[in-house]
Amino acid sequence: MVNAVTAIMEYAMPLVDDLLTDMEMYLLYRSLDAASGFWAVMMTQRAWKISAFVRPLGHFEWLRLPFGLKNAPMIYQRMIDNALWGFVQPRGGWSSFAERVRKAEAVDTAIGGSPTDTAIHSRTRFEADRESSDTPDSLSAVVNDPRGDMFSSGEADQSSLVPGFERRSFVDDICFGESFDAYLETLDRLLSRFEECQISVSFTKIMFVQPTVDFLSHAMSREGLRADEKKLKAITELPFPRTIKGVQAFLGALNYYSRFIQDIAVYGAALYDFGPGGDLSTAKRSFAAL
Repeated sequence: MVNAVTAIMEYAMPLVDDLLTDMEMYLLYRSLDAASGFWAVMMTQRAWKISAFVRPLGHFEWLRLPFGLKNAPMIYQRMIDNALWGFVQPRGGWSSFAERVRKAEAVDTAIGGSPTDTAIHSRTRFEADRESSDTPDSLSAVVNDPRGDMFSSGEADQSSLVPGFERRSFVDDICFGESFDAYLETLDRLLSRFEECQISVSFTKIMFVQPTVDFLSHAMSREGLRADEKKLKAITELPFPRTIKGVQAFLGALNYYSRFIQDIAVYGAALYDFGPGGDLSTAKRSFAAL
């Protein structure tokens, strides 16, 4: 219900093909997976109420961004992009901004469950939106502060700590690779920025100084890109589709690895050729070829 009435956030998500371009040019790779993912993003008091849910044990509210909300991937992607690229910089630096956010979260947590003297009354959605914008909570005030970033202040942050990474990440899958010296230099800048932005990394999923690494269901190495063997095995075990919907599902599964399949469009079109009288010979040959 919440997703049905939520306006979609306009933020460009990275394209997988763009992220994989020229990855074979690097000598060494590392893969860092952000721990807890969306839970690193704090919610405003109004968002607590909107995303609340009821379970047999009682009524619960999310204090951190939960999985499943329509705009969660875009919000998190923007946060990661800001951390890696620094094109939306808090005035005064990330450390100062993080401290203001922590103080705001403490204030919101302290007063979030306390009773209010305001009489309870029904409000329309528009009245609630207007009231929320007129009286923002502590976290909203920090986020919407005119000092927040270069777009609202009109001044770019000149901090020497702003890293200029060459690539974007995809949500919380982050991967970079270069020569060994550049590798260590970029790793140091990356971890320093994560510390500033309070972004944790999953220790069990870290891979350092690897000649090959898995990234977005692709195996990357100096020799080039390869499709993930487990995903390929699952695709090859799919049964022959006998309906239009089944054909669409099969081609959808293949589309992710279309860069490795020559003439996929030609074979895909032949799958729809069921022929008069239910002749499936052409479609089966195309299926076998794919």
